[in-house]
Amino acid sequence: MQRDELLRRISSREAKVGVIGLGYVGLPLALRFTEVGFGVLGFDTDPRKVRALTEGTSYIGHIPEEKVKEARKRGFRPTADFSRLREADAILICVPTPLSPYREPDLSFVVKTTETIAQYLRPGQLVSLESTTYPGTTEEELLPRFEATGLKVGEDYFLVYSPEREDPGNQRYPFYKIPKVVGGVTEGCLRVGEALYGTVVERVIPVSSPRVAEMAKLLENIYRAVNIALVNEMKMLCERMGMDIWEVIEAAKSKPFGFQAFYPGPGLGGHCIPIDPFYLTWRARKFDFSTRFIELAGEINTYMPYYVVERTVEALNRRGKSIQGAKVLLLGVAYKRDVDDDRESPALKVMELLLKRGAEVDYNDPHIPALKRMRRYDFRKSSVPINEETLRCYDCVIITTDHSSYDYELILREAPLIVDTRGVYRGKNDKVVRA
Repeated sequence: MQRDELLRRISSREAKVGVIGLGYVGLPLALRFTEVGFGVLGFDTDPRKVRALTEGTSYIGHIPEEKVKEARKRGFRPTADFSRLREADAILICVPTPLSPYREPDLSFVVKTTETIAQYLRPGQLVSLESTTYPGTTEEELLPRFEATGLKVGEDYFLVYSPEREDPGNQRYPFYKIPKVVGGVTEGCLRVGEALYGTVVERVIPVSSPRVAEMAKLLENIYRAVNIALVNEMKMLCERMGMDIWEVIEAAKSKPFGFQAFYPGPGLGGHCIPIDPFYLTWRARKFDFSTRFIELAGEINTYMPYYVVERTVEALNRRGKSIQGAKVLLLGVAYKRDVDDDRESPALKVMELLLKRGAEVDYNDPHIPALKRMRRYDFRKSSVPINEETLRCYDCVIITTDHSSYDYELILREAPLIVDTRGVYRGKNDKVVRA
């Protein structure tokens, strides 16, 4: 049987693994499979990524070049030749699933990748979708395209959904310590998926179907989005009532049960939390169901960059300065602390809104030396240095990302006005405005 042979090849590490999409999710996955003894093919349509990895260079800040070089020695082969998919015994899909301008799922990358795999699909292969998506995608988008090849799922080939759970920069939970949820189209598919992922993580969580795995991933991120919206709303209320939200949170989290601390900020960022909830709201409409909590959370979190700008305008006005022509420096454009990932970063929306108001805006980020062109933004700016002289020449400094490398004492001493969105500065200070 194809299943037994594939299980044998996985157990003996003879199986070759192919990872499609060598970004923040796919590259760590490929390197992990290499570490445990598999031959790995890494597929990407971006020739710059393929070239960099071939040369042993890392383009992701928290992945050291030594790790890439070591993987190359062990047999990691980056390529843009998708005909080599025939060589892979397991194919893992880690491509983007963004939103359209109308906040509807954009599955174009998944569909195109699926159609490419279908061209080369052969008996004895496992295909796993890891990209975050709405419940039903694996069985409604991938399965029919693979079935059209004449191969039978669960007998000739195997299909699972196993959502990525990568947290860039999190030293406490590296990839292998994060349990892997797996849902198979058939029982045989699930067994193969469990066996494969069981070689690279400490614990595999089998579920009854791909839909359950797809929904579990959305629930994880929606849980965070809703709770962040709650604490962002509390931040605005506390400010109006003259309280420090961070002091309130510290007091509340002293309770040893029934409370988990979430922290406010200038909005949501990253490739998951700002996007994933809208995959479910869209899907829910097909079932005549309104996801009111999710949509309200989305409204609050989307509003936060506007709130930051409003607080900045107010703070400048109180000092007799108009936002028109004001010189503003954003500290941090990464979506969270100490990473080089600016996808969906709220700092970019803050920058856009300030520029529309007529401000002159620069940024500093030790992890992002230049802003590249994106789907929604094209600022073409480079990070400016931070020192006593530069800090003094700005009318306002906005802390949008609280990188640990910043000298906050220097910033407080030299900047004439600070808008703090991350709770860096505690207590009252005439220079600091919370937002």
